[in-house]
Amino acid sequence: MDRDPQVSPERLLTDLVPPPHFAQVRFSTYAPDPAQPSQAAAVAALEAFAARLGQRPARRWLRRAAPPEERAGVYLDGGFGVGKTHLLASLWHVSPEPKAYGTFVEYTNLVGALGFADAVSRLSAYRLICIDEFELDDPGDTVLMSTLLGNLVEAGVRLAATSNTLPERLGEERFAAEDFLREIQGLSAHFDVVRIDGDDYRHRGAPRAPAPLEDEAVRAAAEEVPGATLDDWRDVQRHLARVHPSRYSALLDGVTSVHLSGVRTLTDQVEALRTVVLVDRLYDRDIPVRASGVSLDRLFSDEMLQGGYRKKYRRALSRIIALAREGDTQAGPGEDPVPVG
Repeated sequence: MDRDPQVSPERLLTDLVPPPHFAQVRFSTYAPDPAQPSQAAAVAALEAFAARLGQRPARRWLRRAAPPEERAGVYLDGGFGVGKTHLLASLWHVSPEPKAYGTFVEYTNLVGALGFADAVSRLSAYRLICIDEFELDDPGDTVLMSTLLGNLVEAGVRLAATSNTLPERLGEERFAAEDFLREIQGLSAHFDVVRIDGDDYRHRGAPRAPAPLEDEAVRAAAEEVPGATLDDWRDVQRHLARVHPSRYSALLDGVTSVHLSGVRTLTDQVEALRTVVLVDRLYDRDIPVRASGVSLDRLFSDEMLQGGYRKKYRRALSRIIALAREGDTQAGPGEDPVPVG
């Protein structure tokens, strides 16, 4: 892996649109599970929210939560694979310009690139800010996002977010959230929470991760696909440590499929969190993955899957397994995957 892309602040702003994986989704393409009434209710709630986007939210002088019909934001809460991102992107597609769509990490990166004052100035011109995978991983992010979103709400910007964690519980098990309760409660007051229940659609009735390939099979497959990459897992981890996560998307420019040799279970938290960001960017672009080494459902250690970041890791597993299945189907006649052992 020898790519070292340089990303300007202007590109960070231009890239604040739904990724290719969600470019064509709409409310009409979301198929609610009849066994989960909350899914259809979520569609109705977002359609009603979209209808209010032409109105500026009422300014409130008292520090109590506004009723749902007056709140500046809607917050989709649910497990991974229930279609939260599909619905968030659908809301963006039907909303009037100007609007922005990005992950939580992309917005914190934007503030780092522009500076806080410039980021507030630019984002305040938008009618809608969509924030996918809202997470507070450290106290600095808590204060930053609380202040940023507070400024945007004051400017009349509407907010929409998705997360696996209720807003009043953001930060739990990651840092001393009680020390930042005021900021967390301030964030929570901006949102009307919409719960979405259900199973992970990516794995309904499907097997777990495909069997890993032999190294030679990975190498041969990469050589036959134009635009494919081929990297050793340890080299990937070393390279990710040198590239800021805000540039991971640019790392994938022109890449059609990713081939990894020697994948090993991650036990270092920093490496694991970087890998989550990479997996998200791969999923955004629908880039298939083929790999040797451990099965991809063992990408993170058992300890990590039980710790404070477990929801991030489980989402990443869901996504990379889906990409591995896509890579598994790319094998044509005479190129069947060769499972290990």
